[in-house]
Amino acid sequence: MRDRKAVLGITPAVRKARELARLGALGTIQYFDSVRINLGLVQRDIDVFWDLGPHDLSILDFVLPDGCRPEAVAAQGVDPIGAGHACIGYLTLRLSGGGIAHIHVNWLSPTKVRTTILGGSKRIVVWDDLNPTQRVSIYDKGVHLNGSADSEARREALVSYRTGDMVAPALREVEALHGALREFGSAIREGRRPLTDGAAGLRVLKILETIPRSTERDGAAVPVQL
Repeated sequence: MRDRKAVLGITPAVRKARELARLGALGTIQYFDSVRINLGLVQRDIDVFWDLGPHDLSILDFVLPDGCRPEAVAAQGVDPIGAGHACIGYLTLRLSGGGIAHIHVNWLSPTKVRTTILGGSKRIVVWDDLNPTQRVSIYDKGVHLNGSADSEARREALVSYRTGDMVAPALREVEALHGALREFGSAIREGRRPLTDGAAGLRVLKILETIPRSTERDGAAVPVQL
């Protein structure tokens, strides 16, 4: 992953998402949806999965509550400019507990987007890394199926929508690498395990190493052992 460590995901925004997920404020994790796209830089020695993917995979690993982990990876990538490796990629990860994670990475987008949505059965967190005035929004919204549905008509009748408030917590602005180094230093001084350690980096690497096996099989899901 070059100099891109799993700890790069430690920002106040990501810490907030982790806190909400692990305290149960979001409920059961249903989905993780991330978009990391921009124009370039097209790398010569690695594809877009290895260039941009480690960021979102490390964030996914960091925010998921204990017991919720990727079980399988399905990857599709294309090289429309002839770079020799994928310049646009889509990752779909099946999560234990029935949830799903989707990550879109792209070197060819004319606009830069850095958004992540972590959806739970109780609340939804939206993180926009390019919006310094409101990086994190917490929505008390959701969809519920009340009771069991044995037919399409009954299913539609049982669906209810919750439209509560949106809260945008005030967060300190901390550069990601600075926050990672400070956390690592604090862990050494306090003699504790850092929030993201070597095991976290290894989990990200295992997923990245699974991607080629999926792309070679036209995007078929491949189990990942974490």
